[in-house]
Amino acid sequence: MTAAEVSKTRAWLMAARPQTLPAAGAPVVVGTGLAVAEGVFAPWPALFALVGAALIQIGTNFANDYYDAVRGADTDDREGFTRVTQSGLIPPERVKLATAVTFGLAILSGIYLVYVGGLPILVVGLVSVLCGWAYTGGPYPLGYHGLGDLFVFVFFGVVAVVGTYYVQAAAVAPVGPFPTTIPPGTIPPEAVVASLPIAGLSTAILVVNNVRDRETDAEAGKRTLAVRFGYRFSRLQYVGLLALAYLVPVQFFVGWGYGPAVLAPILSLPYAVVLARTVCTRTDGDALNPALEGTGKLLALYALVFALGVTLA
Repeated sequence: MTAAEVSKTRAWLMAARPQTLPAAGAPVVVGTGLAVAEGVFAPWPALFALVGAALIQIGTNFANDYYDAVRGADTDDREGFTRVTQSGLIPPERVKLATAVTFGLAILSGIYLVYVGGLPILVVGLVSVLCGWAYTGGPYPLGYHGLGDLFVFVFFGVVAVVGTYYVQAAAVAPVGPFPTTIPPGTIPPEAVVASLPIAGLSTAILVVNNVRDRETDAEAGKRTLAVRFGYRFSRLQYVGLLALAYLVPVQFFVGWGYGPAVLAPILSLPYAVVLARTVCTRTDGDALNPALEGTGKLLALYALVFALGVTLA
């Protein structure tokens, strides 16, 4: 695909990668669903959490596009979706500027959340932005040293879900603005456990990406877990992350006495099995690109059904 064949608007959409936005929205949906169930729902913190998560996701996508190109990880042999920097659709300096602007907007959108959630949200928010940039940028890019999976699991899973719940619980708690510590009861065990399926499925998206790009990443010196430990490890990792997602509703039902509605995500298990079969048997982009999109759809479906199930249960 050449620059002449793509409009500027389409090129920027390609750089933003809207197909990855379920990874930003899913934790907010689950955290908000749990907040409704626990009687601490607050609409404005929920909305700003969604905006901030989306901006961090897009900023990370811009950073990946730019730094993977300048570091040589993106080549013509790559089987993934078109990268605008490597393909020449957008000049590198503009993608780099877009990265800075988007992360700046994420910080601005977080001002209200800091007002509500205080020092804990300030620290978590700044670290999230820093790690989003450091995923492929900086002197020690996380994605190039096998730490990308941990980054996604922690920040797009645990931190995002727990943080979404926390800012709503803090907003209705009998504390003033900008608390310097975590108010009692604003991070219950249920919020942490509810984050695990989202963390697992978000990381599973990255696993598919890394399995597909294993050969080209190895040539570029990008030491993902798939490069370090091979296809078998990554396939077991993918299946394990999916298994984690489907065990959590059982804990809510059996361990904490939620109603049967909380088990609704298990209805998506057949789709997960189809995706796992593809990831466990294929390495080519023709099969794994749809599997990557499918895992994103699974994440979105799971998050919606889980949030609804928790609320009804």
